[in-house]
Amino acid sequence: MKKEKDIRHQDSICTNESHLQHQWYHHLKYLIVGILFGIVFVKAEVISWFRIQEMFRLQSFHMYGVIGSAVVTGMISVFIIKKFNIKTIYGEKISIAPKKFNNGQIYGGLIFGFGWAITGACPGPLFAQIGIGALVITVTLISAIFGTWVYGYFREKLPH
Repeated sequence: MKKEKDIRHQDSICTNESHLQHQWYHHLKYLIVGILFGIVFVKAEVISWFRIQEMFRLQSFHMYGVIGSAVVTGMISVFIIKKFNIKTIYGEKISIAPKKFNNGQIYGGLIFGFGWAITGACPGPLFAQIGIGALVITVTLISAIFGTWVYGYFREKLPH
């Protein structure tokens, strides 16, 4: 049984997992970037429940423009990383593993989309929404954490 558990653990290891050890204050840069990212989300109205509802009702291009520009930026970034063999700021190699398509991605995307449409929140902006005082979103946050736990519990039985 232990060997089977080790094999499952090896499959879930991130290909870019860093083995460097840092002092606790090295993580402050992520806190600062997260706060700045949250401010940008608020100012760009990306966390607005009304903007999200407009998107799902096909009444506004605003959110599609934001999401589309993020996709294009991501595509260009991955292309540059692969083309020039970019490394992390600590000199570690970045590898992007190929991913196979499967039906679980469709089911997961539908569940994610329904949840997003119903709650007006997706995982990234949840914290920014709570930060601006929309405390009812903590119910969504707790539900997201619980859903992640349920997925982890049933992961081996789900289509991948």
